[in-house]
Amino acid sequence: MKVIDPAERLLKSLGVTEPHEIELEDIAFDQGAEIRFCDLSGCEADILGYQDRAIISIDRNRGMARKRFSIAHELGHWHHHRGKKLQCRVEDYQPRHKQLAERKANGYAASLLMPNYLVMPRARDHKKLTFKTIEQFASDFRTSLSATAIRLVEADIWPCMLICHTQQGRKWFTQAPMFHRRWFPQNDVDPESSAFEAVFGQSEGDRFPRLIGADAWFDRSEARQYELYEQARRITDDEVLILLTIKDNRMIEEEPEKSGYRW
Repeated sequence: MKVIDPAERLLKSLGVTEPHEIELEDIAFDQGAEIRFCDLSGCEADILGYQDRAIISIDRNRGMARKRFSIAHELGHWHHHRGKKLQCRVEDYQPRHKQLAERKANGYAASLLMPNYLVMPRARDHKKLTFKTIEQFASDFRTSLSATAIRLVEADIWPCMLICHTQQGRKWFTQAPMFHRRWFPQNDVDPESSAFEAVFGQSEGDRFPRLIGADAWFDRSEARQYELYEQARRITDDEVLILLTIKDNRMIEEEPEKSGYRW
């Protein structure tokens, strides 16, 4: 039996059928939580609950997408961790968070903000994933570019990988399940990549995806056989997202018998 996502179950019970109907303060009220916007120090959000009532405090000085994620994140704690006092340094949705409690709250927030039953039908209308598509979804669902990109890449509709880079190296990455895990991205940006100028220069990123050799991103001998589409987009002063899309489907087939890392 398929387990129904609790956040999606809640949205459906409230009759949500369009992205603009995801009103988080109303949803919080339905769940017995009051939202208060205030000045916070040391964290961006926290929740204090007793029995079936809770107060969620959100830093008033953050942007709209950040506030929405913080509310959804704390509602995730309210669903999964009632009875515990938690303070969160919310860093937007990132894959592979080290702490289990934060992973659960992040997953709940992602489903509440971008439920699959609203995302998937719209996503399947797009033959390719680009930042133009991601920006449209971010606008429709009122979510950050990075959280939206992660959600769409992990939807497993396109053979994509998403990497977040700073000048210090790769910060995190995630990929569509169809993108074989043998393809592990290198820590540094190749100077031949268009992303290099976005990470180390003044570029805001690429308007359109560009072709590049797969060996610019992957340290495997067979990478030299393939090309990828890459597109970079700056999201903060020191963070750049890079979207990689497979051009040749042989890259996502089973691992060849003779392959390995380049030394």
